[in-house]
Amino acid sequence: MAKPMEPNIIELASILSKIEGTAGVNVSVVEVDRKVENVRVTIKGPNLNIDKLFKAIKKTGSAIHSIDEVATGEEIVDHAKILDNPRI
Repeated sequence: MAKPMEPNIIELASILSKIEGTAGVNVSVVEVDRKVENVRVTIKGPNLNIDKLFKAIKKTGSAIHSIDEVATGEEIVDHAKILDNPRI
């Protein structure tokens, strides 16, 4: 996700964590440019409200570049370690 320099990551995490159904938020700076920060945002909760989360992100002036992982269900399944096999 790319965001303007303001709000800072503390404020962004706080905004997202207040949305109903959100149990926790982690925001990490990945890259800093002159006008924007690229951040990785991880959000966890029992009943995430995706529409409200997307609207809150947009309201801060941020933009989602990609959604790289989604886990759902009663039991979270971790990725299996892939053996060093070039055919996989």
